[in-house]
Amino acid sequence: MPTPTRTEHDLLGDKDVPADVYYGVHTARALENFPISGVPISQNPDLVVALAAVKQAAAEANLQLGQLDDGIAQAIIAACIEIRGGALHDQFVVDQIQGGAGTSTNMNANEVIANRALEILGHQRGEYRHLHPLEHVNLGQSTNDVYPTAVKVALGMAARSLEQALRGLAERCTAKSIEFADMLKLGRTQLQDAVPMTLGQEFGAYAITIGEDADRLEEALALIAEINLGGTAIGTGLNTHPQYAALVCERLRVLTGLPLSTAGNLVEATSDVGAFVQLSGVTKRAAVKLSKICNDLRLLSSGPRAGLGEINLPAVQAGSSIMPGKVNPVIPEVVNQVAFEVIGNDLTVTMAAEAGQLQLNAFEPIIARALLSSLNHLTAAVDVLGTRCIQGITANAEHMRDTVLRSASIATALNPVLGYEAATALVAEAIATGASIPELVRRSALLDEETLARILSPENLCRPNDPKAAEAL
Repeated sequence: MPTPTRTEHDLLGDKDVPADVYYGVHTARALENFPISGVPISQNPDLVVALAAVKQAAAEANLQLGQLDDGIAQAIIAACIEIRGGALHDQFVVDQIQGGAGTSTNMNANEVIANRALEILGHQRGEYRHLHPLEHVNLGQSTNDVYPTAVKVALGMAARSLEQALRGLAERCTAKSIEFADMLKLGRTQLQDAVPMTLGQEFGAYAITIGEDADRLEEALALIAEINLGGTAIGTGLNTHPQYAALVCERLRVLTGLPLSTAGNLVEATSDVGAFVQLSGVTKRAAVKLSKICNDLRLLSSGPRAGLGEINLPAVQAGSSIMPGKVNPVIPEVVNQVAFEVIGNDLTVTMAAEAGQLQLNAFEPIIARALLSSLNHLTAAVDVLGTRCIQGITANAEHMRDTVLRSASIATALNPVLGYEAATALVAEAIATGASIPELVRRSALLDEETLARILSPENLCRPNDPKAAEAL
């Protein structure tokens, strides 16, 4: 049995569209033109919700300004509310990677909203003489202001989720810094023994660096909140009511809860994608630093017998199909891989931003895809890192302390009392003989036992500027 169809028309002529779908002729042509990634825009629910919010805000503004009939406007608004609530997302079918600066995405939204609004009014899908996707749903709009605005709204929601995830991860690291506050261990620089520290200091540093990235992300969100809605094709506002730009921004701000503002110069805002570059760079920064932390976790937990073995990551799955009992650091590894993806996506955003010409950047679809993927994947990775790894880390306190006492690097703490040359000689002898620094100091009678104990106390080694450490010396 052939699939029932309805016939729709565009500038290229008539085309049959499946009768049961909510999209129309423009979307159908996009499906034929862009079989690229196989990933439709419906896979980014934030973007679908953002598109519906933009269309609802436009309908509300046009209704208030007397540009839309009340019945038509209310039907559009009702359809948008349904989509924002999760309905009809499967009808947003165009590929995320598309030519046309996002026109196919805008058309897809116009058609789905129009056909659902037609049903609400008691008409059949495709009966556009009653309510038209372009004449009514797209009234006072262009892809060139709708699409970047919707992308910014979607990015605002996604970036806020990442910011909250980063702050949650920082809190988990802070909790570990408290738990491990008095556990002495060896610091390392260039993978070589350095001076002692505590495991709590190590995790405290992680907490700070993660929190700083959350702060930078919050700053980047301020740029994303500036929109060009109301500028239509190139920012001149052609075909809009004089009060439309301000009013539609106000309505969208209410609908989304985001601190949106209309750009001071809509021509500039329509061609400029610097806010996307900034957000991508900040996201990359967070990914790079998280990846470094995960490198540390893999090193610190390496072994368990032939590596550093200072901490134990939670065992979450078997690590080998051939080696019994092997457990791998799979959670840090997956975060590393997400970081690699984010770094690559940042290059994509950079190249797409640079490729813009004159009054428009035609490559915002790939910017949107890359940035939304980065934000969503990194948010998921941060959540997994916190709940499946950081939260369950345990420490091998005795092993860490023994490593410190065996290390020649603690001779650094003797510099102020013995001098650099004498301390260097002790290190050379320790390496040559295998004796510990405290043992050699005692053997040479360079210091009395009480002084040695004070100098090599955890308080002095790890917190030398603390008042208690100063008293010890």
